[in-house]
Amino acid sequence: MAFLLLPFSMLLAQDATDKMNANATPSPVVVKPARDFLMIDFLYNNWTTKPDTTGGKTNVNTKSFGYAFNAYLCYDFPIKKTNMSFAAGLGVNSSVVYLNQQVFRNTDTAEAIANEIRVMPDTNHYKRYKFVTTYITAPFELRYFGNKYNRSKGFKAAIGMSIGTLLGSDSKATSSEDGTVVKLKVDTKRYVTPWNFAATARAGYGNFTIFGSYNLTNVFKQNAGPVATPFSFGLCLTGL
Repeated sequence: MAFLLLPFSMLLAQDATDKMNANATPSPVVVKPARDFLMIDFLYNNWTTKPDTTGGKTNVNTKSFGYAFNAYLCYDFPIKKTNMSFAAGLGVNSSVVYLNQQVFRNTDTAEAIANEIRVMPDTNHYKRYKFVTTYITAPFELRYFGNKYNRSKGFKAAIGMSIGTLLGSDSKATSSEDGTVVKLKVDTKRYVTPWNFAATARAGYGNFTIFGSYNLTNVFKQNAGPVATPFSFGLCLTGL
């Protein structure tokens, strides 16, 4: 008799277990969210310039198109169980501006009254004349994520600051002589600000955000060149 009733009792026990599992609270799903470790910026870049009021100097004029590229690796520190986090990283920033019918001439010679970058008319009629700066940069951000379980699928925003140390700067002129392309490059860091500070902000959805920055420091050292302050904005790609 016990042998005959054993399968029936096993079925009842299984049914009771299934009902208990159905009424129980589901186990939380453990999700390891993306932390936006990698950040890549493709930006429009230009300068805001201040007219010279001391006399004897030419105001700097830039063309309407310049560009910049940033690439960072960041580490993200979540702020407890909130949708906020703090991030710090390290990367590189490269910025390009084109002068409009002007060139830079440095007066760093024995006959010079002052050692500085001077803006001069382009009497050589170069096809292009650009000024390039490259900084090793450390970004710091306070971040907000609308979806903290999957930051690749939700609104996100961040404000912060980047601090950079000058890696290199140069001016490049391109001309054509008898059908041959001639490029002239002058490489010097003497007149450029060695440390760069910029306020940053970005906002967007998923892996795509709009990024903007405005420098708190000028391109050139004080009394070593024109007063020019960089700004940039464009697309930021994030992931991982």
